[in-house]
Amino acid sequence: MNFSELFKLSGLLARFSPDGKCLASCVQYRLVVRDASTLQILQLYTCLDQIQHIEWSSDSLFVLCAMYKRGIVQVWSLEQPDWHCKIDEGSAGLVASCWSPDGRHILNTTEFHLRITVWSLCTKSVSYIKYPKACPQGIAFTKDGHYMAVAERRDCKDFVSIFVCSDWQLLRHFDTETQDLFGIEWAPNGCVLAVWDTCLEYKILLYSLDGRLLSTFRAYEWSLGVKSIAWSPSSQFLAIGSYDEKVRILNHVTWKKITEFEHPATIANSKTIVYKEVEKSPSVETERLSFPPTRALASSLFSTQSKYDVSQVPVSLQYIKPVADRANPKMGIGMLAFSPDNCFLATKNDNIPNAVWIWDIQKLKLFVVLEQLCTIQSFQWDPRQPRLAVCTGNSKVYLWSPAGCVSVQVPVEGDFQIVSLSWHSSGDSMVLLSKDNFCVCYLEREEV
Repeated sequence: MNFSELFKLSGLLARFSPDGKCLASCVQYRLVVRDASTLQILQLYTCLDQIQHIEWSSDSLFVLCAMYKRGIVQVWSLEQPDWHCKIDEGSAGLVASCWSPDGRHILNTTEFHLRITVWSLCTKSVSYIKYPKACPQGIAFTKDGHYMAVAERRDCKDFVSIFVCSDWQLLRHFDTETQDLFGIEWAPNGCVLAVWDTCLEYKILLYSLDGRLLSTFRAYEWSLGVKSIAWSPSSQFLAIGSYDEKVRILNHVTWKKITEFEHPATIANSKTIVYKEVEKSPSVETERLSFPPTRALASSLFSTQSKYDVSQVPVSLQYIKPVADRANPKMGIGMLAFSPDNCFLATKNDNIPNAVWIWDIQKLKLFVVLEQLCTIQSFQWDPRQPRLAVCTGNSKVYLWSPAGCVSVQVPVEGDFQIVSLSWHSSGDSMVLLSKDNFCVCYLEREEV
């Protein structure tokens, strides 16, 4: 495994381009575009204010930079560095901005969710979508880029509108049986739209492309409900993480529950492998050191190494009782992700913040638990194979695959606390992000 040097970063904004050739990152109001393999700077762009959001167009030719405070979006072209576009929403303000799947239209959501403005880069035309709902996941595109679903709120009722992305014509408009719609997400095959209600009401609704209600799922009532959802890449399963610390798996034929995965504080099944991270102090042979050692050598010699031990079951995991009288309690299934081959599901129960649970989807049972020393900040699957990368807010990156797992210290000077990571589309590298810096980690193909 090889690591690049550290580069400056702000706002955790570093993204590989969809074609994998470039890496865009932000430092305050500067956008830096690098070659993804050599990390040499290809372009430097200066924006009008501090960048709060960046996004690549689907064809990797343009980068969108949103400055929400100023209500401005700037678009930069990689092919023509002199060309650039500025969209100013003016007094309407700006709270969200994203590309359409064709990479030639920009969707801006104005303050107070008064409307979504669709700007065309080709024709410079503008169209409006009224009454978008203020919710975390209110816009969803199908994977093939043909359709867009938008959550709407009018006359104290929730609706969903489905648009054709080629000409922004309205295809379907229907009301949803939700009290307070929280999010929408298409299945990867684009045939089914999942709509879920606020956490105060356990309800998942599944609609077809023409707006028919296919099924409603409710696991229980009178308690906090859905916290996270994830479709399997094959669209055969919908995993629903809830505040009751369980994941329920629905099948795509009857939309009934086929199983539920519990996340208890004690793991008793002897067939489950529990990898526990343990720290070992480095043994330094002082005779061989030239004093004073170089800073890089010192930081690598005296930093505590960690490795994984296989624990004997039963194993008790560190459990945190949530504070019941606060909003957004730290409880329930906060993260869910299927592996690209549909074989595994990784989950995190916020009550047990130091553990990642990996479930075997073919056998529908718990396969592995990774027990870390620090709180799980982020995990993400390699897009090409069942290999999971995990970070916990320290300077180590952790990798799990069915062959085993490793802990790797990033060899950098000073403090580098990794809070987020993102894979390259090839699975050969990933970008590791801290609050102020990022580095790129290159993996050899045979590893893990």
